[in-house]
Amino acid sequence: MIDLTVIVPAYNEAECIGYTIESIQKQTLHPKEIIVVDDFSNDGTGDIARSYGVTVIRPPANTGSKAGAQNFALKEVKTKLVMVTDADTTLAPDAVKQLVPAFREPSVAAACGFVIPKKVTTVWERGRYIEYLFSFSFYKQIQDFYGNPLISSGCLSMYRTPYLLEAGGWSNRTMAEDMDLTWSLYLLGYRIRFIPTAICYPIEPDTLSLMHKQLKRWSAAYLQNVRLHFRAISKLPFLFTAMAVSLTDALLSALIYLIGIPLLILLVSPWFGLGYILDAPVILIPTLVIAARRHEIKQALTSFPSLFVLRIFNGFIFLKAVLFEVVLRQHLITYEKGH
Repeated sequence: MIDLTVIVPAYNEAECIGYTIESIQKQTLHPKEIIVVDDFSNDGTGDIARSYGVTVIRPPANTGSKAGAQNFALKEVKTKLVMVTDADTTLAPDAVKQLVPAFREPSVAAACGFVIPKKVTTVWERGRYIEYLFSFSFYKQIQDFYGNPLISSGCLSMYRTPYLLEAGGWSNRTMAEDMDLTWSLYLLGYRIRFIPTAICYPIEPDTLSLMHKQLKRWSAAYLQNVRLHFRAISKLPFLFTAMAVSLTDALLSALIYLIGIPLLILLVSPWFGLGYILDAPVILIPTLVIAARRHEIKQALTSFPSLFVLRIFNGFIFLKAVLFEVVLRQHLITYEKGH
C-alpha cells in the first residue's frame, strides 16, 4: 500500500463508475483511500460506489464542474500523494505503480499517463484513437524530454499533495482545470512528468453531438488558458514555445483545412484535395510503431482515415471558439459532459 488518495469525481456515472472503482482496487500498488465525489447525481451513482466499500462524499448541491468536485474531496485528503481519474475511465493494473517513481525527484509536482480510448468502434472513437496514439507517443514524449508536458491529463494524473495545495487545487477559472493547474505548477517552479507506461482507458465521445460538446469545451478552454497565463509563461521558454507552436498549428490547420484547400480545389484544381493527406505518412509511421508495440496494427490501419474526419470537424470547432472567445469575448462558462 502507498500513501495515496485517489479522487474520482462523478456526476450521473452509474453505468461506468463500478468499472472505474474496480480498476483502482485491482492496482498492483494499492492506494490508501479511494474517494468518490457523488456530485449530486440522480441516477444512483453514489449507491453503486458505496457498494464497493469506498469513501463516498456528496456536496449539498452540484458543484458545476470537475474542478469543484475534486476540490470538494481535496480537503479530505491526508496522504502525501493524490491521484485523480475520471468516473468513465479504467486504469491498467499497474498504472499507479508506474506513476509513483516519478516522485523520487523532489521537484516533480505531478505525473500523468498514456491515454487510449476504451472503445474504438465509431468514426469519432477511431479518430480519437489515432490522435492519442500519435500525440502521446510523439509530442508528449518530446515535451517530457524537456521537462514540460503541455498538460497533465485530467483523466489520469498524480500529484504531490503539498504542491497541489500550494497551487490552490483545481481552479474554475477556465473550462480545463487540468491545463490551468499544469501551467500554474510550472509557474511555481515545479516539474511535470509524462509516464507512457501508465495507461488509462477513458470512454470517448461516440456520436457527433457528444464530440461537438467535448471539442467545444476543449477549444474554448485552451484559448482561455492561453489568455490567462500568456504573460506569465512567456518567462518559461520551452513551455511558451510549446504553447505557441500548438496554438499556431491549431489555427493554421483549421484555416488550411476549412478555407485554403477548398478554395484551391474550386479555383485551381481538384488535385489540391491531396493536401488533406500530405502529412499522412508523418502521422502514420510513429502511430504504427506504437500500435505494433500494442499489437494493434490492424486497428490502427482501419482507424487511420477517421483521423481526417475528426481533424476537419475539430478545425471548425476551433475556429468557432476563436470567434467567441477571442473576437466576441463571449466565453464558455457552462461545463457539458462529453459522453
